[in-house]
Amino acid sequence: MDNYKYLIIGGGVAGSTAAETIRLKDSVASIAIINDELYTLYSRVMLSKPNFFLGQIPFDSVWLKNNEWYKKNNIVFLGGITVVKLDANKKTVILSDNLILGYEKLLIATGVCTRKWNFPGSQKKGIYYLRTLDDGRAIMNAIKIAKRAVTIGGGFISFEMADLLKMAGIDTTMIIRENYFWEPMLDEDSGRMVENALKKNGIKIIYKSEVKEVIGETNVKAVILQDNTKIECDMIICGIGAYCDFGWLADSGLKTNRGILADEYLKTNLPDVWTAGDVAEFNDLILDETIQIGNWVNAREHGRIVALNMVGEHTAFKFVSFYTTQGLGISIAFIGDVRLDKNRLVIKRGSPNKNSYGRIIILDKGVRKEVEGATLINRTSEMTAIAKIIEKNIDVLNKLDKLGDDNFDLKSIA
Repeated sequence: MDNYKYLIIGGGVAGSTAAETIRLKDSVASIAIINDELYTLYSRVMLSKPNFFLGQIPFDSVWLKNNEWYKKNNIVFLGGITVVKLDANKKTVILSDNLILGYEKLLIATGVCTRKWNFPGSQKKGIYYLRTLDDGRAIMNAIKIAKRAVTIGGGFISFEMADLLKMAGIDTTMIIRENYFWEPMLDEDSGRMVENALKKNGIKIIYKSEVKEVIGETNVKAVILQDNTKIECDMIICGIGAYCDFGWLADSGLKTNRGILADEYLKTNLPDVWTAGDVAEFNDLILDETIQIGNWVNAREHGRIVALNMVGEHTAFKFVSFYTTQGLGISIAFIGDVRLDKNRLVIKRGSPNKNSYGRIIILDKGVRKEVEGATLINRTSEMTAIAKIIEKNIDVLNKLDKLGDDNFDLKSIA
């Protein structure tokens, strides 16, 4: 049985950044990364960019680490393998090839799994998801010959894939279950702004509907909706969410909720076990809540901070996460935590009529009011100021009217 001082499950940006940071702090310790894909670190951000899919960006630009980097840094990379069991008492993991590895310190940075369909015809060829590099390659090949496409879901993936399909000249229909795009993450005004951009570029949207069957012999030929509407298509791209697969953690004693529960140091309840990236549900000191965030920049910073804690430093994770996308003549940004509940207020900036609209999410703490997050449509210039306001936990109780004044410069608060 091989033993490693630092064993990392997950070779994405969180796990790879952790390995790199550990090596900077500890030049001799043994490090191994277990990765479910065969590939070394690549940019998942690139997988969402239409220019990459269309071959306008060289394919090799996707690689962030090559085999030589792992060798140079004396990091063992075990690709194409998954972990099937964790024994925290013995401090071992069992791999899918039956190999057993021991660890002194363990990082779980597995990311999340793509949620997939399960209904008649959902296994036919021509149905695509987007998580891995192989998924991206499959879509790249499909758009070369497809004439009609259907996208499922109203979120980042559907938006970015609609942009790609439009650029590829493919007739596209978007099917969403909700009343408007991205409900309830966005309000209706924001959602309609995104929809207008989609429709202006020829994307058809069908609301409050779901596919009940995919028809075709071997390959996709059409979808049948719940109201029996038939939409012919050559390919389907699904963006219906993600989940964490914790089956391999059964009987490990690791505490989980939607993600793996961790404190502000990304430490789990098990001795010498940490977590990072999309799979982590951690105590956010800035937002003062337990949260799970799935984006690249958050995962990268997780990897850096968790590594510092694994080597013995005591560094809390404090970072304002953000995600941006643009295409079809519109830009969209999420900052911090944009969920709404009874203790949160919404301050609106700009106007949909001016094609520039933002919502600032305020946490009502009674005597204090603090900015928790924001959604911005065509207002990315305000991202930095809002992020600083969130990071500093500034009390905006006496500034609510100014936050809603489109002529007020948010930088003066930050």
